[in-house]
Formats: sequence, C-alpha cells, structure tokens
Amino acid sequence: MIEHRPWYGEPLVWLLIAFPLTAVIAGTATYVIADRTRDGLVVDDYYKKGKEINLSLARDQAAARLGLTAQLQLDATAQQVVVELSARDNARLPDRVTLQWLHATRSGFDRAQELARGQDNRYRAAFPELAPGHWYVQLEAQDWRLQGSLHAPAETRIDFKPPEIASGR
Repeated sequence: MIEHRPWYGEPLVWLLIAFPLTAVIAGTATYVIADRTRDGLVVDDYYKKGKEINLSLARDQAAARLGLTAQLQLDATAQQVVVELSARDNARLPDRVTLQWLHATRSGFDRAQELARGQDNRYRAAFPELAPGHWYVQLEAQDWRLQGSLHAPAETRIDFKPPEIASGR
C-alpha cells in the first residue's frame, strides 16, 4: 500500500513555494530601500541643469582671471576651519566666503558654512563634523569659486587652485 503524506510534508512543495516567496520578500525590501533613500541621480530638467553647468564654468574662469588661490587647514586643536585666500589684488577679497562640503556619495551629508575674514586676513569657521570618506570642497563668493577634495579624517589640508582656462592659459 502506498503511503500518502500531507502536502506540507513534501519537500518539493516547499521548494516550489520558497523561490517565489523569496522574490516577493526581496522585491518588497528593494522597494522600501528605494523609497526611503533618495539618491538624486536623476535630473528632471536637463536644460536648466546644463545652463547651471555653464554658469559654474564661468565662475571657475573668473577665479582664474582674478589669480585666486587658497589653502584650507582643518585645525582640530582649535576646532576651526582656517582658509587663507590670496589674489593678484588682495584688496578685492570679499569679507565673507562660503565653504561647501559635498560628500562624494551621500548628498544627505552635504553642508555649507559661511566664513568671515578676520584681522589676520584669514577666514575662519567652526570645525565641521565630517563623516569618513571622500569630500568635494568648494570655496566660493558671489562671482567665483575654487574646488578641491579631501579624504576625511586622514587629510586635513587642501590647496585650492583655479582650473586652467581653455583659451590658452
């Protein structure tokens, strides 16, 4: 006589249930992760973004024309960011500059600081808390910007130089 087992006692049945169930669970987890974390990689208005890129390039070229250079130092003992900015004509240096900290992979970590020029012609602000990793750093004013990068926490200094202007410089 043939022994009949109930359906839940058959290993093949559980194998047939396991694969689709795993796909449903993985799909749900993927949806939840995608919904909760916005990566910002897709741009809605490509034309506007292209115009912004051209404006950014003009700001880089303005920094080169002014002969701007800067050194940023993260001073952990004084808990300060110190920027020493120089130009061909130092009298034209602004009283305030903006320092943008842009994390290479997580835009949620991005932050901006405004630095005021002190008596010693250096710009200072509070030491930012930086997550370990690669950071892009922009030093900017109304009409120019300088860019650099830093690997936190290993590096504590950035030397900013404007990019070479494509028109023969």
